[in-house]
Amino acid sequence: MFPRNLVFFRFPRAVDFSEVDKLLPLDALQPVGKLETNSRGFISPFGREEKNQLSHRIGDALWLTIGAEEKILPGAVVNDKLAAKIEQIEQQQGRKPGGRERKRLKDELLHELLVHAFVKRSRTDAFLDLQHGFAAVDTSSRRIGENVMSDIRGLLGSFPALPLNAEVAPRAVLTTWIRGGADMPYGLYLGEEAELCDPVQGGAKVHCTDQDLRSDEIERHLDAGKQVTRLALVFEDNLSFVLGDDLIVRKLKFLDGATDQLEHIDEESRRAELDARFALISGELRRLFLLLEQALKLSKAEG
Repeated sequence: MFPRNLVFFRFPRAVDFSEVDKLLPLDALQPVGKLETNSRGFISPFGREEKNQLSHRIGDALWLTIGAEEKILPGAVVNDKLAAKIEQIEQQQGRKPGGRERKRLKDELLHELLVHAFVKRSRTDAFLDLQHGFAAVDTSSRRIGENVMSDIRGLLGSFPALPLNAEVAPRAVLTTWIRGGADMPYGLYLGEEAELCDPVQGGAKVHCTDQDLRSDEIERHLDAGKQVTRLALVFEDNLSFVLGDDLIVRKLKFLDGATDQLEHIDEESRRAELDARFALISGELRRLFLLLEQALKLSKAEG
């Protein structure tokens, strides 16, 4: 359940979520139909088997989950069967099917194969902080994150959520942190992974792991003009992650400092455990966002 990546979005704190529980059943995930390729909709954060609670909220923290079902139908399979069908027509009728007939044959094959295709299920969690007006989507893909924002927009009718925008160049800040030219935010420490790139298009790129980031080797790369585009960081003893100059958080891990809070939860109560995990996640994501907001001077959402 713990998120592994984060794409952040800002939205106005004035957005009204009071009717969300009434609206969710209208946009709940429906099983993908026999002749459909995919289906998408809201599911319960507690799992698909839970039908009555399609959201979860603790205070100003709201947890929404998008579920998806997609038919797995490899193009190579369709093309092989289409080629066999065309070859059969050529042998039996002594002619080659034209373009329109090929398209019709392919459509017929797709309908035939879709009925028996395997269904791939997926879920994407979104954690919304209504007090500070941000959403954190558990993905490293901005496109997937934007799709989730679109799903919420369709649910509410209006949801002006936008990707983060920093008033200072993120790579300049990350580079300064490695150089030690500016104090890092309190409680934030360098990890042992970084990506450095030459700012010239198509320039050299260096990826370091298990590396002392304030070593002479890294300093030489910086002196040569490379800039930091991804940087591993540790926030107190609670979180470790890699922050990119695209403002996407990758490789997020909740460390012992955070998860120790779950030790006294009754493991026999799955709902109690999920409640505790959500409270922990929402609290830590809020602290992380506020830290990044200050360090990178993130723009505010209007409203």
